[in-house]
Amino acid sequence: MPEGPSIVILREAAAKFAGRRVLSVSGNSTQDIQRMRNLTVVAVRSWGKHFLLEFPRFSVRIHMLLFGSYRIDEDKGTPPRLSLAFSKGEVLNFYACSVRFLEGDLDDHYDWSGDVMSDDWDPAAARRKLRARPEALAADVLLDQNVFAGVGNIIKNEVLHRIRVHPESTVGALPARKLGQLVTQARDYSFDFYHWKKAFQLKKHYQVHTKTICPRDGTRLSYRKHLGAAQRRAFWCDTCQRFYG
Repeated sequence: MPEGPSIVILREAAAKFAGRRVLSVSGNSTQDIQRMRNLTVVAVRSWGKHFLLEFPRFSVRIHMLLFGSYRIDEDKGTPPRLSLAFSKGEVLNFYACSVRFLEGDLDDHYDWSGDVMSDDWDPAAARRKLRARPEALAADVLLDQNVFAGVGNIIKNEVLHRIRVHPESTVGALPARKLGQLVTQARDYSFDFYHWKKAFQLKKHYQVHTKTICPRDGTRLSYRKHLGAAQRRAFWCDTCQRFYG
């Protein structure tokens, strides 16, 4: 599943379609996708893992789910879920994704301050949300899109290793300094992810995700296929990541 930084990269690549009129629409989505035909894209936006095309009076939300992908000005050779054609032969294609329409103003649907990569990101609000969930695991709250929109499993594993916190630590047991680091690094690592991915170097920078040895102390990493309420893969070091709880 693409994480927030990957969606920001998509948003930047698709920004050229803002202000452009959709000439034709196709795809195997069951939604009423033809309603976009002959309309002008007002803005290209994103929130967390959601890619958003804003039109007058409504927007279309694309969620990549587990296996979604996109192509700009080319096709993948498989039927798209949604394809928008513009002038000069330009096209925006989405595959194996969720397509949903959001009526009215996007501000009524999204809290932009909850997106870790947004200019409106509010770390104080994130800390308040975390303090309201003292029994939750650190691994689970990082994946909660209501707190950290855009954070996915790679970022979760890497942030917890970076701040030396065991994934099964409870939020209420974290010292204030560690709680602050968790909030800060959720955003900082997301931007590191963004820069590394744009440079095609993301996997080279993994410290624990999909790895077997901790680069910090040489200890063999622990792994669990399903951890926490989210039941996502977890990689961590029992030597340098302290358990709080």
